Amino acid sequence: MFPCDFAWGAATAAYQIEGGWDSDNKGPSIWDTFCHQDKGSRVSGGQNADVTCSSYVMWEKDLQCIQQLGLTHYRMSLSWARLLPDGTTKNVNQKGVQYYNKVINDLLLRKVSPMVTLYHFDLPQALQEQGGWKSSNMATLFDSYARFCFQTFGDRVKLWITINEPYVCAKLGHEDGVHAPGVKEPGTAAYLVGHNMLRGHAMAWHSYDTLYRSKQKGAVSIAINSDWAEPLDPSDAEDVTATKRYLAFTLGWFAWPVFVTGDYPEIMRAAVDAQSKKLGYGGDRCRLPTFSQDEPAILGSADFFALNYYTSRKVKPRRGSGQMLCVKSDQDAEDVMDPSWPVCGVSWLAVVPHGLRKLLCYVKETFNNPEVYITENGFAQTGPLQMEDSERCRFYQDTINEVANAIGKDGVNVRGYFAWSLMDNFEWADGFSTRFGLFHVDFSDPERTRSIYRSGREYAQIISKYRSQTSS
Repeated sequence: MFPCDFAWGAATAAYQIEGGWDSDNKGPSIWDTFCHQDKGSRVSGGQNADVTCSSYVMWEKDLQCIQQLGLTHYRMSLSWARLLPDGTTKNVNQKGVQYYNKVINDLLLRKVSPMVTLYHFDLPQALQEQGGWKSSNMATLFDSYARFCFQTFGDRVKLWITINEPYVCAKLGHEDGVHAPGVKEPGTAAYLVGHNMLRGHAMAWHSYDTLYRSKQKGAVSIAINSDWAEPLDPSDAEDVTATKRYLAFTLGWFAWPVFVTGDYPEIMRAAVDAQSKKLGYGGDRCRLPTFSQDEPAILGSADFFALNYYTSRKVKPRRGSGQMLCVKSDQDAEDVMDPSWPVCGVSWLAVVPHGLRKLLCYVKETFNNPEVYITENGFAQTGPLQMEDSERCRFYQDTINEVANAIGKDGVNVRGYFAWSLMDNFEWADGFSTRFGLFHVDFSDPERTRSIYRSGREYAQIISKYRSQTSS
């Protein structure tokens, strides 16, 4: 049984749905730059999100979708560059403030609670030109932006996410270079970026706790993405140890400092230091930074656990390429898919609903039984459009059943579930070729018509069923 106040939601992100990339004084973000450079070769089909779902001018259509699903909550993000075009509070764009005020007010008028993400991958380009997340000063700039948002919208927003998926920002954006800002500095930049994101998150949490919590009475966290991982051979000690490293370098990288010790997992630091020594890197310099005692504490800087889960992996030690300076070599773990797991849409997304239940139990046991919001979870579709998406329907039924079991049988304190995504949108480097929506968006239509998938109808039925059970 789900709690009576369980958050039934769907999620989106500003850059992926809004469009209006240069409308009404909005500044460019690193994703605008990333998509526009190299004649669009960085994104599938040379696509960009200049228009995408056009939610900046068609918000009412999104609102109709939200109401049609019967959501109690809607997870959205704010475009930093739309609110503060140069990234600083010296230049506030009132058009951006008006837009988000309208979105939040319209939601509340219809008894839908917003969960607002401050940063979902789209750093203002002006701040990237000052060093971006590699700069230690970025944490302070993020805190200033967060305070502006708390002050401007916090009287109505009760659930905040500071940063979405810092692992993805750090590794895909600054090591692999396949996400904005397209930096390829293996083995160094990702750790620095992740460190500054954690510092910025902690500063923002403490700002909220000190300046706004008593009056606004909200809650703040950071959204951490993780696969579930288990040993390829549970009887093989090396597979077991590799799995511990795998989880330490993904979930643990950001959850351990916030929920356990205030520092990175020891297994992670030991692995990075050992690889540095092996490769003769930098003498006494540590690639994995240390937190300063003079800054706001990382430990305890979250009021709930925000978890993005998509898939699972079996893990064994990594063979070969051990002489490379990179996160993957430090991790020394190879992840593989069980051939019995179906794969949806994109090659990496094995459909493993029971992995979510196992991950939820791991979070409960490892991170002191926190309140958990599943802030993203979804099923991809590619190729020919299928409005009668029976496989996605089964995915949602199975997944929500696993969440119910985690609550009822395992005692995990799950407080909400947000499907990714409300509608088809710009899926980063995949462009529009990958569709996660509960609503299909016709990107060939200037009106960006939204049409509900069968999975959307069935998700609405699931929500209605459980809400009626808890209210009776």
